[in-house]
Amino acid sequence: MSDTVEDPTPRIGVLLVDDQPLLRMGFRLILEGEGDLAILGEASDGADGVRQALKLKPDVVLMDVRMPTMDGIEATTRIVKELPDTKVIILTTFDLDEYAFAGLQAGASAFLLKDVAPEELVQAVRLVASGDAVVAPRVTARLLETYVRNGAPNRANNTAPERDPLLEDLTPRELEVLGAMSEGLSNAEIAHRFFLSEATVKTHVRRILTKLHLRDRVQAVVYAYETGLVIPSQGLDY
Repeated sequence: MSDTVEDPTPRIGVLLVDDQPLLRMGFRLILEGEGDLAILGEASDGADGVRQALKLKPDVVLMDVRMPTMDGIEATTRIVKELPDTKVIILTTFDLDEYAFAGLQAGASAFLLKDVAPEELVQAVRLVASGDAVVAPRVTARLLETYVRNGAPNRANNTAPERDPLLEDLTPRELEVLGAMSEGLSNAEIAHRFFLSEATVKTHVRRILTKLHLRDRVQAVVYAYETGLVIPSQGLDY
């Protein structure tokens, strides 16, 4: 009989998808050093990434955007469609890369720069797995603003988008929380701004996502920009 006691805490399964072996190795070394994270597999292009994701069903996929055979945008689209519980983090070299925004539109939950600090990488995987936060919120906000300035839907002719009827289902407080989310504020920061508990903020966020039929909070940020709820350069703190 074995005396080994297994850790009852489930680990976060991660799939690495990047065409650079050295980058995958570096990320593997960083993440495997954490007791609550487990690398389930690696892929060198988007097509193989999709195949492995369907097979391994990871909690989080670290996805490069620029790869041969199938890029990270198409791979993200397919993974999100087939595995709604799997979160995707887009990896990019530039913080204003148009491919990064395309990745968010495709259903990615966040994006990271490839030169991210080890501790930030670990925190990002945990946060995305929990579904409670947007990674690098202020960088995400800057990316979204740049996208809107350069021609987001409904803005090509400087025309204001029509107000989405779904917004009528939100309470005044939920509208305030959605606006704060679009600024890239964390739950703790939103709680501080409106004198609420973090538990209350989480409840508001969950109700907002349900009412607007959105996958996660980063999709709520994209929604706020695309529907004109947030106007570029207003209310953003860099």
